[in-house]
Amino acid sequence: MDTENIKIQIKTFFGLEPILAEEIKKLGGKNVEIKNRAVNCEGDLGFLYKINYSARTALKILVPIHEFKAFNQHQFYDRLFKFEWENFMDVDQSFSIDATVNSETFKHSQFVTLKMKDAIVDYFQDKFKRRPNVETRDPDIKFHLHIDRELVMISMDSSGDPLFKRGYRKEQGEAPINEVLASGMLQLAGWDGKGNFLDPMCGSGTLLIEAAMIAMDLPAQIFRKRFGFQNWNNYDAELFSKIKEFRVNRVRPFDGKIVGYDIDSRMLNAARINVEAAEMEDVIEIKKQNFFESKKELFPLLMVFNPPYDERISINDDDFYKKIGDTFKTHYPNTLAWLISSDLEAVKKIGLRPSRKIKLFNGKLETRFLQYEMYEGTKKVHKLEDNKQ
Repeated sequence: MDTENIKIQIKTFFGLEPILAEEIKKLGGKNVEIKNRAVNCEGDLGFLYKINYSARTALKILVPIHEFKAFNQHQFYDRLFKFEWENFMDVDQSFSIDATVNSETFKHSQFVTLKMKDAIVDYFQDKFKRRPNVETRDPDIKFHLHIDRELVMISMDSSGDPLFKRGYRKEQGEAPINEVLASGMLQLAGWDGKGNFLDPMCGSGTLLIEAAMIAMDLPAQIFRKRFGFQNWNNYDAELFSKIKEFRVNRVRPFDGKIVGYDIDSRMLNAARINVEAAEMEDVIEIKKQNFFESKKELFPLLMVFNPPYDERISINDDDFYKKIGDTFKTHYPNTLAWLISSDLEAVKKIGLRPSRKIKLFNGKLETRFLQYEMYEGTKKVHKLEDNKQ
């Protein structure tokens, strides 16, 4: 593998591609290209380590190692059997394969995964008279197989466990939001650590912790113990150590407030455990508070939240969303608020027109991420006053 000019594909969620592309550019990626649920770029080995450690909206980071066309299963097996696998893994290492297949020729991802596994094992058996082990749970090397019609692309997964597994979430709520999605929402909402942040229905606290990590410029994977690339034969431990040290030295103080409300004692307890695991007790404040009975206490304020979805948590939607709108209007003047919801009918009961709508997916659920701008009085009054000046 050329360690100076590595082609890299970074997977993300639908709707977060522009945010990820910006992150990659800031981290020094070259030839950044936005794809569907992915961003392609180039960089050296140090850059590969840096994006694994720091990129907030990356799900997994793949390095393509082999590409070819196959028109039937025999060609597929044959091309894989002839590939020099010892350049990318050792016979003593275990491996796994995950696959995404979009092809008339190769219809079943399980079948092609099995074929690829056979080709790798047969290659080592033929050349070294020994076989590597297939290990699905915790492999040393993870391969990613992508087939689009006849085009086959094999990549190595440099991340290992998906990058939303940050390592701080000890407790889950009933409808937890994925860490990568949470960070993407915060960045879409413009959160940069200037001012104050409120999640009025904080659940197990993911948005709060991701907000604090952004505010302090903490690397996304500061709590992670292992990455896939640490098992690669070109792993440079000294280089990775320097990159981590450099990133951690850039952490900045935060003098605003990050606050979470919830009315469920179990959720508040889960949030506190997670905040403690993230070592953020002095940055994040968690309160038992009904949002509908709250008033704006922090100025300036950005609010981002994930209200309970009816698919997962039973609530009386119409009344619930109407109360959100009433609380916005009466108690949160001059506030920018964002919320994510899959119930597009119920959000109309908020009674305010969203100034932005962004399509995102929360797991399999199609959602909208909606921005509401609350002004004191109305926009019209503001415009009249602006014209007078």
